[in-house]
Amino acid sequence: MTLRREFRSRLRTLWPVKMIGTIVGMTAFFVVYFRLLNHPLYPMTIVPRTAIDRLIAFRPEALPLYLSLWIYVPLAPALLKNRREVTVYPIAAFVLSAIGFLVFLFWPTAVPASEIDWSRHPSVAFLKAVDASGNAFPSMHVAFAVFTSVWLARSLREIGAGRLIRALNFLWCLGIAYSTLATRQHVALDVLAGAVLGVMVGLPALLWIAQAGSSR
Repeated sequence: MTLRREFRSRLRTLWPVKMIGTIVGMTAFFVVYFRLLNHPLYPMTIVPRTAIDRLIAFRPEALPLYLSLWIYVPLAPALLKNRREVTVYPIAAFVLSAIGFLVFLFWPTAVPASEIDWSRHPSVAFLKAVDASGNAFPSMHVAFAVFTSVWLARSLREIGAGRLIRALNFLWCLGIAYSTLATRQHVALDVLAGAVLGVMVGLPALLWIAQAGSSR
């Protein structure tokens, strides 16, 4: 019961702020993302495939896992427990986005063309039509998955979640990263850069919160 009570308490904490902030943040992200995607300022660089990309087969059934990021990401802000976290989290998410967007602005990238007949996979073809192969490096899909995983890991540990739930958090993040390769939205170098970006921004933000709390 303690776990459920803590979980409900966190969901209720500043919930209008968290809900509106998440919606506004995601909307602003996509506005800038697609602006950069559709209006690159510099010539496009193709990110090369590696041996890892050749090992991972195209799997159209991985599309739901890919799209599940937009269910996964809101879980982190939903479990923020106080005003300090509700303040720091969007700042960190903004920094994460800004770094990715600056890379996209000055170094537009795309994944290599694929020989796959997309007409045989209409659901993935629709994704390709909406989210073209640009804005590849770093993968913001993976960056936000890792960023979310880091924040959720802390929240789940604090509320006393069991090992299974905490492992599922890690596996969900890993699955999203895999899905970016299996759907051919990204290549391994994009995924690696996105993971590094997510950790590079997520961990310092949590460390700052911990230090600020201990100094009181």
